[in-house]
Amino acid sequence: QVQLVESGGGLVQAGGSLRLSCAASGISFSINAMAWYRQVPGKQREWVATITSRGATNYPDSMKGRFTISRDDAKNTVYLQMSSLKPEDTAVYYCQSFSSTGTYYRGQGTQVTVSS
Repeated sequence: QVQLVESGGGLVQAGGSLRLSCAASGISFSINAMAWYRQVPGKQREWVATITSRGATNYPDSMKGRFTISRDDAKNTVYLQMSSLKPEDTAVYYCQSFSSTGTYYRGQGTQVTVSS
């Protein structure tokens, strides 16, 4: 059974930092690309960051410099370090895995709330 379990969300003041974690099981984690997305109710899901199986990272321009994605294949875990958080970063953050065959899985998400 595949599981992606996010953790680390919570309430933080503007300007603060959080580190999200996503622990994966049931997949060959080391050969999967991993990504973080976020979604606000009523709005489209937004891509936050991607890391390939080789560790190459990519971000939309709006996230560069504040968000850092990393992975620990020994722990089957991907991380999202978020800094200089803004109220507009408030959302549910999801991790997603991508295999070379196109199979993907998504976690249930963790809520991040940034107060002004």
